[in-house]
Amino acid sequence: MSGRVGKTLALVSALALAGAPAAPATGRTLGDGQVSPERCRELGFEIDVPGARPRTAYPLARSAGLPPPPPPAASPQSTPPPFGLPPVEKRLEEVVVSTSAFAPGSAPSKPMFPGPPPGTIETERYPNAVANPVKRVAEEPVSTFSIDVDTAAYANIRRYLQDGRLPPRDAVRVEELVNYFDYRYPRPASREEPFATYVAVAPSPWSRDRQLLHIGLQGFELAGAERPPLNLVFLVDTSGSMWSEDRLPLAKKALNLLIDELRPQDRVAIVAYAGSAGAVLGPTGGREKLKMRCALEALRAGGSTAGGQGLALAYALARERFDEKAVNRVILMTDGDFNVGVADPAKLKDFVAEQRKSGVYLSVYGFGRGNYQDLMMQTLAQNGNGTAAYVDSLMEARKLLRTDVSRGLFPIADDVKIQVEFNPAQVSEYRLIGYETRLLNREDFNNDRVDAGEVGSGASVTALYELTPVAAAPSSDPLRYSAPKPSAAASSEIAFLKVRYKPPRGTESRLVTRPIGPGDGFASLDAAPEATRWAAAVAAYGQRLRGDPWLDEAFGWSEIAALAQRARGEDPNGERAEFVQLVRAAGQAAPLNAAGGH
Repeated sequence: MSGRVGKTLALVSALALAGAPAAPATGRTLGDGQVSPERCRELGFEIDVPGARPRTAYPLARSAGLPPPPPPAASPQSTPPPFGLPPVEKRLEEVVVSTSAFAPGSAPSKPMFPGPPPGTIETERYPNAVANPVKRVAEEPVSTFSIDVDTAAYANIRRYLQDGRLPPRDAVRVEELVNYFDYRYPRPASREEPFATYVAVAPSPWSRDRQLLHIGLQGFELAGAERPPLNLVFLVDTSGSMWSEDRLPLAKKALNLLIDELRPQDRVAIVAYAGSAGAVLGPTGGREKLKMRCALEALRAGGSTAGGQGLALAYALARERFDEKAVNRVILMTDGDFNVGVADPAKLKDFVAEQRKSGVYLSVYGFGRGNYQDLMMQTLAQNGNGTAAYVDSLMEARKLLRTDVSRGLFPIADDVKIQVEFNPAQVSEYRLIGYETRLLNREDFNNDRVDAGEVGSGASVTALYELTPVAAAPSSDPLRYSAPKPSAAASSEIAFLKVRYKPPRGTESRLVTRPIGPGDGFASLDAAPEATRWAAAVAAYGQRLRGDPWLDEAFGWSEIAALAQRARGEDPNGERAEFVQLVRAAGQAAPLNAAGGH
């Protein structure tokens, strides 16, 4: 090891070895407790005193004996370093984080939350995905896709509706709405078989003579003692765009919830990035929670966004303390608005895909409104073997980082793919509802080099197809000159389900199969299990928001709300009750202007 990389890792090690200062003479422990300027100063961090003038910069790593920091760059438009490891010998010394992206006296006295400031030009970007078409089984009998347990679209749409507006159509990913909820599927019996399958077929509530095929996978839930240690790097965007209450302040509260869940064997490092990137905290054991909290509290927003540099440094820190027996993961908190250095989603996609091979995964948590870059978030999460979520409130942060923390941090399976082969003797057409950005080629299913989604401990996966039985009128005419394909006319199977997955960091996939037949069918939707009725309501909500042409116009917001209300079942956290209210809010919301997509 030599040159810049060697010097980089030496500085990282210096930060880690510096550790916490010795406890004061009083013997008082500094493991955890209430954050205060005095206690944080003992740990080497200067935070704002309540009521005092906010700081404009925070010097880092003084206890590591590093030289004084260089002066900040004169302009955020200066030439950035090349992508890859940044010149961390400078970036580790200081992150300049000004109090605001505004000139003195010009910042609003009160955060504009919720909603962007009046007159703001929204620059949010979403993947441009066209709804899946209807496929003829005689011509294309096999459907293949990568699973998706992300939930970002649900919370993002919720904040639009709570602002009284419909979301942009491209912001609606139906699979992320459906997968937001727990369906209480039957659980697998052992870790050796990490998935249990659930299947139901019932009449579609929004399309006459068609059926819904509901597929569920339930992942095995690791007991507390089975959960491996965590080697985490918190990568926090401290750029000027993160100044408002729904961004950096909310991100810090969210990460403090995750710190609450840490065990002594876990480790955390913290990297911040604005115009440049720097390590705020070297790898720190789970007993030193107050030190982590002080490091977070010291962060302030200001400057441009060198997201590529931040990613490079975070991965370097994670690899420095890589543990084969641990979960090695970077957790990114950002609005995704990278504007300095490498900001091209395609280039960042290649970078995180390469880093994934090292065993370091990436989870992405989005914040803010007005310039939220959903396209960037999806690109990073899907290629970093992690999940993407959107945090619109402290309540959502609690769900993600406390209630469901094991689902987001402890993987039980990698590269999970689903393939369904439909029987032309029973089904003439099918349509996969959602998963437009997760589609795979048929041959990708058996190719273990093709990346797919990750499933965490206790997480479930839900997918819905709309089917046209052979006895119903199809959506399109059969081909005049194609001879009928041989089919198993005597077979009553509707379809055949295959699930392929790898053990975490495994290289060879394993296969789970299941036929789907008459025994999985229900004569009416009301007779179907609660899980299927609820999934149908959520899928209808997403398709109606997106303006899909497959829903009958008569099946409107009131019909969706009524279906959901009948399928609420047990709702200990009130999430299903909230959904019913969101459906009703969607029926009353104002459309966006033409630029917004409605």
